[in-house]
Amino acid sequence: MSRNILQSILALLTRLMLARYKPKIIGITGNVGKTSVKDAVYAVVSFKFKTRKSEKSYNNEIGVPLTVLGITSAGKNIFGWLWRLLKVIKYLIHSKYPEVLVLEMGVDKPMDMSYLLKIVRPDIAVFTSIGDIPVHVENFSSREALIKEKLKLALAVDKTGYVIFNEDVPAWQHIREKSRAQSMTYGFSEQADVKISTLERRVFEQDGKMAPLGITFKIDYKGTFVPFRMDGVFSSDGAYSGGAACAVGLALGMNLIDIVSSLVHYTPPRGRLNLHEGVKGSLILDDTYNASPSSMHSALAVLSELPAKRKIAALGDMLELGEYSEEAHRETGKQAASICDLIFLVGSRMRFAEDEAIAKGFIKNKNIFVFDTSEEAGKALREIIKEGDLVLAKGSQAIRMEKAVRRIIAHPEKAGELLVRQEQEWQKA
Repeated sequence: MSRNILQSILALLTRLMLARYKPKIIGITGNVGKTSVKDAVYAVVSFKFKTRKSEKSYNNEIGVPLTVLGITSAGKNIFGWLWRLLKVIKYLIHSKYPEVLVLEMGVDKPMDMSYLLKIVRPDIAVFTSIGDIPVHVENFSSREALIKEKLKLALAVDKTGYVIFNEDVPAWQHIREKSRAQSMTYGFSEQADVKISTLERRVFEQDGKMAPLGITFKIDYKGTFVPFRMDGVFSSDGAYSGGAACAVGLALGMNLIDIVSSLVHYTPPRGRLNLHEGVKGSLILDDTYNASPSSMHSALAVLSELPAKRKIAALGDMLELGEYSEEAHRETGKQAASICDLIFLVGSRMRFAEDEAIAKGFIKNKNIFVFDTSEEAGKALREIIKEGDLVLAKGSQAIRMEKAVRRIIAHPEKAGELLVRQEQEWQKA
């Protein structure tokens, strides 16, 4: 079965399923934090409604229909697809279908959002953050063209729905005037409808050792201040996820107390700044799911603010940046050099970061090391790591920095539970 034929069949079945059950649809887009926001929104909405969310990276022309239809990919197995399509027919006849769908809606190339909107029309559109140098920008004529494609999601919401966006992101400021929908904003800005403030990091101390626990912050909505706690979350981006989820809950008529209660159960997705025990009494900040310049900057900022005897960054190439690639990697090198005691780099593009770190006084093969593969970096890290070290690992998906993390976590036998891309198909890649 060709991809085009499969795509057409899935699109048709998706339209039929949505017409049959008429769920509320929450569509989430942006360039940074889509998955974290999706999971936070799911934690809130599922507190009150029967809810389904996108799994894995189901955010494209195949993944979005799979989520709507309640099936998984069968890869290249035609019999697996036929079996799944038969299940969909059964679901169309009778199913305890969700009241709400929480869907990631990604944009990798021009017209991606247009295609998705032919299949799915959101009742609530949520916009996360977008960096100065967005990932996938190399597939567009400009940053503005990528932003314009994403903004189509806001235009698809009718006047009874909501468009929810990050007030702190200048790229979204035209949404109010262009969208027919009601709007609600979140962020640290004074103008935000759901205003985040008083962000603090919680640290646990035992036997003279310090370990981060998570963040706390307050949300002000129409003059009511409510404290929020998110365990296992360490960056300000986590507070944005909480703010976005709070706004969605409010748009769906939930009260702040229920929203606070639901977010306590939020767990960060794998590979998004998860904290793991490392070998030799170290700690690992695993941010290996993917990387863009803005998320790289945020992750390094978290590393700078957490306690440790030594701070180590293991960083892989950031991909799909086009003409911005050299600039972005040089900025990463400068930032890492100002924070880290040791730097491990993976990939050809990180050579630009190496140049900047050396210009800041780092010495090759003494406190900065460069590797062709993440596995080589992991082996070298394991040899040099010491008690009290805090290691940040991050890179674009194709660089597979989770392979380095697997070498240095204290319990590699639990990699399937802890790390991203541990499925059989990824292990073969």
